[in-house]
Amino acid sequence: MGGFYRSLIAAGFGGQGIMVLGQLVAYTAINEGRHVTWIPSYGPEMRGGTANCGVVVSDEEIASPVVAEADVAVIMNNPSLEKFKDKVKPGGLLIYNSDLVNYADPRTDITVLPVPAHSVALSLGSEKVSNIVVLGALVEASDIVSKDVCLETLKEKLGKRKPEFLPMNLEAYKKGQEIAREYLSKGKE
Repeated sequence: MGGFYRSLIAAGFGGQGIMVLGQLVAYTAINEGRHVTWIPSYGPEMRGGTANCGVVVSDEEIASPVVAEADVAVIMNNPSLEKFKDKVKPGGLLIYNSDLVNYADPRTDITVLPVPAHSVALSLGSEKVSNIVVLGALVEASDIVSKDVCLETLKEKLGKRKPEFLPMNLEAYKKGQEIAREYLSKGKE
C-alpha cells in the first residue's frame, strides 16, 4: 500500500451526530474520487446508548473496512474515550468534546485536540450542530479529506435535507476549524 490511506473512529452517545459526522467524511472522500468504507456500530439502546463508526479513506481498494487502529479518533463522551483512546496510532490525532469528556492524562505520542463542541453549538443556537463543530476541527487538523471539498459536501448533503439549518451548520464547521487552527498553532510556539 503506497498511496493515501487514512482511518477514522468516531464515537459517542446515540443522538450526538456521530454517524452523520462519519458519513460526511465518507461522502467528502467519495467526492474526491477516493475509495471509502463507512461501518456503523450501535449499542443496544440507540439514542442515548453508545454509537461509533469507522471510516477508511484510500486511493486504492480497501482490503478491510474494520478500523483496528485509527489515524484519527473523534470522541464525544467519556465511555468512548475509555474504549477508543488506545486505538489511535502513535503520531495520530484524537479530538474530543471537552465540554463532555474529561481526558485527565492524555497520551503524549499523539496530538490531542480538545474542542468545546457542545458550548460552541449552543452559542450558535442548537446542541445538534456539535458534531459539525467537531467535523470542522477534524478537517482542519488532519488530511483525511480536503477542507474545500468537505465544505461543498456539507452544502450538498445538509442543504438538501434541512436548508433552514444550513447557515448554522456552516458556521459550526467554520468555528471548529478556527478552534483547531488556534489550538494547534499554540502547540508550535
